[in-house]
Amino acid sequence: QVQLVESGGGLVQPGGSLRLSCAASGFTLDYYEIGWFRQAPGKEREGVSCIGSRDGSTLSVDSVKGRFTISRDNAKNTVYLQMNSLKPEDTAVYYCATLRQCYGSSWYPYYWGQGTQVTVSS
Repeated sequence: QVQLVESGGGLVQPGGSLRLSCAASGFTLDYYEIGWFRQAPGKEREGVSCIGSRDGSTLSVDSVKGRFTISRDNAKNTVYLQMNSLKPEDTAVYYCATLRQCYGSSWYPYYWGQGTQVTVSS
């Protein structure tokens, strides 16, 4: 059974940090590009950051550059999203997904996790 499971979400104050995990089962992540997406109520789901399968190259959207860092630990079959300097506008459900590509504006996700809630509020 192919599954991606996100964890690590929660409530954090502005300026705080959180690390999200995306754990795979049923397949190994090292052969896949992985992306993090987020969706706030009433807004479209947007790609946040992605990481390549071979060279480890990463891509982040401008709104999170310098604050979020994506990484992978193939031994643990897990991809992480380290989120620092969190802002209220980062509040959303965060999803991870396997991708066809990790470049450009369209990443073509196809396997999705269930999402984890991140709330940034005082």
